[in-house]
Amino acid sequence: MGIVEYSERQMLHAELNADIYELLSIPLQLSHLVLLSDRQWVGRERHLVIQLCERFGVKILNGAFDQLSVELGLFRLRWERHTEYSTYTFYGTGPFDVPFAKPTISFVPRDWLASLPGEVLVATHIALDDRRRPSRSLSELATLFASNTVIGSKVSGGSASVWSDNQIHPDGFTRILIHDDNLRSRQVGRLVQRLLEIETYRMLAILPLTMTRDVIPQLEQYEDQLADLIVSNQALNNIEDEQQLLVQLTGLASEIEKISAQSGHRFSASQTYHAIMQQRIAELREERIEGLQMLYEYRKQRVTSAMGTFDLVRSKLEILSLRVARATSMLRTRVDLSMESQIRDLLKSMNSRAYLQLRLQETVEGLSVVVLSYYLLGITGYGFKAAKAAGLAINVELMTGIAIPFVVVIVFLAIRRFRRMLSKSGDGGE
Repeated sequence: MGIVEYSERQMLHAELNADIYELLSIPLQLSHLVLLSDRQWVGRERHLVIQLCERFGVKILNGAFDQLSVELGLFRLRWERHTEYSTYTFYGTGPFDVPFAKPTISFVPRDWLASLPGEVLVATHIALDDRRRPSRSLSELATLFASNTVIGSKVSGGSASVWSDNQIHPDGFTRILIHDDNLRSRQVGRLVQRLLEIETYRMLAILPLTMTRDVIPQLEQYEDQLADLIVSNQALNNIEDEQQLLVQLTGLASEIEKISAQSGHRFSASQTYHAIMQQRIAELREERIEGLQMLYEYRKQRVTSAMGTFDLVRSKLEILSLRVARATSMLRTRVDLSMESQIRDLLKSMNSRAYLQLRLQETVEGLSVVVLSYYLLGITGYGFKAAKAAGLAINVELMTGIAIPFVVVIVFLAIRRFRRMLSKSGDGGE
């Protein structure tokens, strides 16, 4: 068409149409791992995936991938990289008599598994029974899950039955058994993917649980500390104590903001994972199996309870931060008023001192007039005496007495003029 194409159009289109469901055949067993790992390990993860493929004679030409699905002899590997975790799913197709007796992960080299970076968050075995096999009895299920807490439900509009026991077994894996009642070929992959995502997102949703349990006692301690500081604020008498209390409030605010910064991202991510988990559970379309608790009824309640705790902690953080900010603002206002009062008293004292200095200066100026007049009259007297000695008929005492008022006035005017000159010079300098 001659129209310039957006540079990332092809990439975005491929992302939207990426096949997230495997086309699976029943009977089937799979093992699923979710490893928490930093983004910095992506390169190593890709290298290990390529290395595993090469061990089974498969060459990977493009090393820049965030997901890969590949056949490796006795099993199929699907690897996906997400924001803060990676998933490894190993599919093994073929008949089996006892589910979970020989899981698919047993075909994966142990040394390769041990080299994977990250920490295991989710480990799940899923077994899918063929529809031609009769549905297993409750006694068989209790034996398979080694537990008396078997739960289950019908899913996908009654097209399959799913059982589990909410337990981590000695091999470190949870177990899910699916019986195909009337699944279509594309439904199998979607059902498995939803179950795996629910297992993943429910764990990711409650990831802040340990952190929350540590934070709650700290928040209670900070609330008590804030209450004590507010009571102390009412008993303060001097600005030094007020400033010390302000420092303590600022330190408390810093601690609260530190916790908020550390937990804010985790709580937000938890909310997102919880929303996705609820969506996936709704997509399962669970129906009750008589005599059993529904598959995700219990899990949903527990996750919802944890999410309520997270919301409570986040709310307490916000309220406590607001209370500290309000107390700090009030104390800062009090400190400002105290400082203004001190400044006012200081200015009043300086004004009084300036007035006294002015009075002293006027006194000194008066004395200066007297002293200068005295010396100037002395010089004038010497002049009259010199004139009399030169032969002039002058009464020295009389002339000196007559000169007194003239000398005093001249000295007074001279000092006044000099002071005005200094005052103008000072104003010009400012």
